[in-house]
Parts: sequence; structure tokens; C-alpha cells
Amino acid sequence: MTKKIDLRGYSCPIPLLRTRDALVGCDDLTVIIDEPAARENILKYAASQNYKVDCSDGKEEWTLHIVK
Repeated sequence: MTKKIDLRGYSCPIPLLRTRDALVGCDDLTVIIDEPAARENILKYAASQNYKVDCSDGKEEWTLHIVK
């Protein structure tokens, strides 16, 4: 299942918690964020759970593509 969530405007831990919840039953997730701390936390979480992450930098925002 593929999902996309937009978490711009949220500060940690909300982006991490919503990403974690969205990954339940999902093997392909795209997350849009604009908080540097959220980017780092999501990348660390995804690595700890053996997900592969592709991070694309935009102007003051990031798009994380997380796959199982």
C-alpha cells in the first residue's frame, strides 16, 4: 500500500509519531516535512526499523520516500 502524508508546520515529536503510525501496514510512504529535527528523527527511526529512505531536498522542506 502506498501513502503520502504532509507534515509541514509540525514540530517533533508529531512528525515522527505520525510517520511511525502511517508505516503500520504500509510498505511505501512519502513524507513531506519542513523541520530539520523531524528529518533527522525520521531518518534515524526508519534506519532502526530497516526501512530504506530516499531524501530529496527542496526549498526549506524535505520529501522522504520510505520503503520496506
